[in-house]
Amino acid sequence: MSSLHSLARLLLPTALKALVSTLRITVTNRETGLDTPGGRIIYAFWHGKMIYGWLLSKKLFAGKTIHAVISLSEDGELLSRTLVKLGFSMIRGSSSRGNTEVKQRMLMELKKNGIIAITPDGPRGPRHSFKYGTLRLASEHGIPILFADIRYNKAIQLKSWDRFEIPLPFSKVSITLHHIEVPELESKQDIMTFERQLSKHLANG
Repeated sequence: MSSLHSLARLLLPTALKALVSTLRITVTNRETGLDTPGGRIIYAFWHGKMIYGWLLSKKLFAGKTIHAVISLSEDGELLSRTLVKLGFSMIRGSSSRGNTEVKQRMLMELKKNGIIAITPDGPRGPRHSFKYGTLRLASEHGIPILFADIRYNKAIQLKSWDRFEIPLPFSKVSITLHHIEVPELESKQDIMTFERQLSKHLANG
């Protein structure tokens, strides 16, 4: 691991908290979907909005253990170390690696009334597109999704696949919460059709 990567691993939690402390946050539909039967819920936000997406979950579900689903990549390793320092529990894997094990762990934690946090278009896209496996799990087990639509009024946008955004200090952040009840979908085609409709509805440019 490079010295730069090691330095980022040490400083990122502190830098993230410092930046977020300057942001001016407005949340619409704050009570939407927070009280679900048994407390089970999948909390989601787009991959490019990670700067505030993770910490928002700590505010929405204060006092609860949040299990973050993080890829097995090198970037995922850096992120997982950061999130552990911020108080998250880790579920490591992705749609392309450890898929079955990840879904089993997600379901196990949900059955214990846990909170699962995901970036449904991560770790490699397509951008603003829900993964098939997440919707199938939600459909089969009747698990609601709470989606956070996060928008910064001033941000630096990177030239990455997810157009990752870094809000500037003291930016305004507008958040709209969407409570999504995934219906019982009987076939793969039904899930894919629902995914396209949902992704189009939630895509934010």
